[in-house]
Amino acid sequence: MQGTTQWERTNVTDVQGTTATGFEPVRDAFADNFARRGERGAAVVVHRHGRKVVDLRAGTADVDGTTPWTPGTAQIVRSATKGVAAAVPLLLHQRGLVDLDAPVGTYWPEFKAAGKERVLVRHLLAHRAGVPALDTPLTPAQAIDGVSGPRAVAAQAPAWEPGTDHGYHAQTYSWLLGELVLRITGRTIGEWTAEEISGPLGLDLWMGLPAAEQHRAGRMGDVTPPEPAGGTPGLRIRPKQAVADAYADPASLTRRAFAAIDPAPDENDPAYRAAELPASAGIATAEALSRFYAALIGDVEGGGRRLFAPATLTLARTEESAGPDRVLIARTRFGLGYMLHGPASPLLGPGSFGHPGRGGCLAFADPESGISFGYVTNGMQKNVTADPRAQALVRGVARSLAG
Repeated sequence: MQGTTQWERTNVTDVQGTTATGFEPVRDAFADNFARRGERGAAVVVHRHGRKVVDLRAGTADVDGTTPWTPGTAQIVRSATKGVAAAVPLLLHQRGLVDLDAPVGTYWPEFKAAGKERVLVRHLLAHRAGVPALDTPLTPAQAIDGVSGPRAVAAQAPAWEPGTDHGYHAQTYSWLLGELVLRITGRTIGEWTAEEISGPLGLDLWMGLPAAEQHRAGRMGDVTPPEPAGGTPGLRIRPKQAVADAYADPASLTRRAFAAIDPAPDENDPAYRAAELPASAGIATAEALSRFYAALIGDVEGGGRRLFAPATLTLARTEESAGPDRVLIARTRFGLGYMLHGPASPLLGPGSFGHPGRGGCLAFADPESGISFGYVTNGMQKNVTADPRAQALVRGVARSLAG
């Protein structure tokens, strides 16, 4: 990486890596996350116009371990997986293989049951399908067997008239999108991603972590920051009583959506990490996430070709859903498969699009500035979007661009 400076901070934790000249504010924010915001192990990578300008890592690969985080350390990225998965139907549309305005039942006939005949493909991507929760939650074993999830969402009656409102499909997104891709292509979404995205771009990114790569993934866990973290709180679990009440009420759509798998799976279990759950179980390095988003908006240094045609990029970041979210309670904004910049998920600017992972991770692109961003952590904090550590890094990027 040309024009970079190496920097380490040993009085808090050793920060390894490089930053291009002018991007020192990202480096400072990254170190501050370890000093003030409870970070245990993490990495952040930023590209600009396809060239890497930030590549930093620190802490331990396991949240409760001692082995240092290395350039090859990957982590589960929870809902940041959704942003990768959303590219699959959009690329299929770009290739003329799927009509975004066709009923889902065109490709998946069983899905037309229980009043879902008019659910369109675009509704799945924009969280407007009306099936964020299941009347009967799946066990962790059922969630990953490849059959029970699609069968359950196909039989589920919608919670509202599909297409008329939006609510975050926290877990059911896995089976909705995964089965749609399987019906259209004959390949699982993990296979399609590996063969059409990760392989050609050289990404350490998987939906379905192979046994040979299990050693790459660090152990994750819940952590509490040592002091209140500064920055934009966004949608956290306890900033407003209405949100807290929704999460506490077992009958609420909020609680039921996140508990579509019950009990909650062990995210460190190799079987869970090997499962193809595009809502929640992707495994990636920060480098892979940033490089992926860089490829959505342009060519990438080192041979990566642009994935999204201009029209597809417009689809990804044109607002489809906005306003009070029936599941997340807060006001959210979605394009086709991507969260858009807004109060619940502040990104870099009005044209930014991407996806956070509950508890920490964040990945996005901002076409106007040419920025792509990937942040992964093993310390999951109590927030849904707008993690304070991720937001500090985003503000660092903004300061770097402002000069």
